[in-house]
Amino acid sequence: MTSANGSTAGGPRFLAIVGPTGAGKTALSLRVARKLGGEIISLDSRQIYRGMDIGTAKVSPAERALVPHHGLDLRNPDQRYSAGEFGRDARRWIDAIERRGRVPVLAGGTGFFLRVLTEPIFREPPMDPVERRALEDLLAGLPRGELERWVRRFDPERAEIAIAGGCQRMLRVLSITILTGQNLSWWHVRHPTEGNALAGTICLVEVPRDVLDERIRRRTAEMVRGGLADEVARLISDGYGRGDRGMNAVGYREIEDHLAGKLTLREAEERIRVATRRYARRQYTWFRHQLGPGTVRIDGTASLEEQASAVLDAWRGCAE
Repeated sequence: MTSANGSTAGGPRFLAIVGPTGAGKTALSLRVARKLGGEIISLDSRQIYRGMDIGTAKVSPAERALVPHHGLDLRNPDQRYSAGEFGRDARRWIDAIERRGRVPVLAGGTGFFLRVLTEPIFREPPMDPVERRALEDLLAGLPRGELERWVRRFDPERAEIAIAGGCQRMLRVLSITILTGQNLSWWHVRHPTEGNALAGTICLVEVPRDVLDERIRRRTAEMVRGGLADEVARLISDGYGRGDRGMNAVGYREIEDHLAGKLTLREAEERIRVATRRYARRQYTWFRHQLGPGTVRIDGTASLEEQASAVLDAWRGCAE
C-alpha cells in the first residue's frame, strides 16, 4: 500500500526537506535537525564530489560540527555515483541513524535521490564499465537538444522524466539502451528493485519566482566573491576538467571558460546566474509533478522559525 507521500504504509522512516536551489533548504534543515536531534542526509548529486564546495553551496565544517551529515564528499569529480548507489547508501545511513535514536533528515534538490527511496528503481543489468564510460563520454559531447531527441526515440515512455533529470539522466537512458539492446522502460518492468519503498514525511519549500531569482543572484555573487575561481583552478590543477562528471555542473563549466580566457569574470557570473535560474525552474517543475498529494508545502518567505515550526508540525503529525 502507498501513502499520500508515495511511500509504503506505516510510520515515516525519514523527514525530507526539498525544493529548488536557492529556496533556503540548508538553513531550514539545520534548524530542524537541531530541534529534533536529527542527522542530515544530503539529497544533492553535486555535493557528493570532493573539492567542490563553494560552487555546490556545501555546508561548512562548522555546520557539520553542529549536525552530523551524510552523503558529502563521497567521490572524486571524475567518478560515477548513481541514484541506485545513493539509494543503497541512504538506506544504510537511515538504519544507523535510527539505531542511534535520532531522526534522519533528508535535505536537497535532487529529486531522483528522494525517489529511489520512496519508489525504488530496478537493479541495473550488468554492463562493461569501460565501454559504458567511453559511450557516455562520446554522448556527452552532443548538444542537449540532440540528447533529448535520441531519448525520445529510444525510450518514449520515460523520455520526459529523463529530460527533466538533466544530461546525466539522459546519458543513463541512452547507455543502457545501446549496451543492452533494451530500453530503460523494458528493464524497469522485468528487473527486481533495489529495495523496499520507505515511508517519509516530505516538505517542499516554495518561494515565488521573483524572490527565488533574487536569492540566486545574491548567492551567485557570494560564490564568485568567495573564491569559486580559485576552487575551479585547484580542481583543474589536480587534473579534472569539463569532461568529468562533477565538473560539468553549473558554475564550474562557466568558471573554466573564464580561466581559459573565453569569458570575463563578470560574464561568467552572469551565465552562472542564468543557468542556475533555469535549473531551479526545472527542479521545481519536477517536484510539482512528481511529489504526491500528501506533500507538505512550506512558505519559503516566512521566517526561519516559522518554517521550522511548520516542518516539525508535519513530522510530529505523521509520526504520531
